[in-house]
Amino acid sequence: MHEKSRQKAKEWVAKAIAFYHQTGQTVALAEFSNSKGPFVENDTYIFVINFKGTMLAHGVNYKYVGQNFMDVKDASGKKFIQEIIASARSKESGCVEYVWYNPVTKNDLPKQVYFEKVNDLIICSGDYREMWAKSK
Repeated sequence: MHEKSRQKAKEWVAKAIAFYHQTGQTVALAEFSNSKGPFVENDTYIFVINFKGTMLAHGVNYKYVGQNFMDVKDASGKKFIQEIIASARSKESGCVEYVWYNPVTKNDLPKQVYFEKVNDLIICSGDYREMWAKSK
């Protein structure tokens, strides 16, 4: 993961975790899914899954909330949620790359996501590869 992207994603996840601890799970998940809230900025947002693959919060597409993503594939056919979950089972944090729809450019682009495990949740944020060149 590009270092600036990784740092930005870590900062977003840390901010989300602090908010989660401050407000509790119900309020935090609702706010993470608020597309006009503090956890969404352009194409950067928080999403949260559980270890069964259920999307518990999503900053730009509320229709994903409550849906099971365990077998969802990215544009290249990769089951990226399975990879995030497998990584989270073995370590507290990590990064996964996949191809996903960018809500700003309206294109499928490579995306790298940083995640941290908090209790029975996996809190994630990432950056699209196209944006890396702009952040250099």
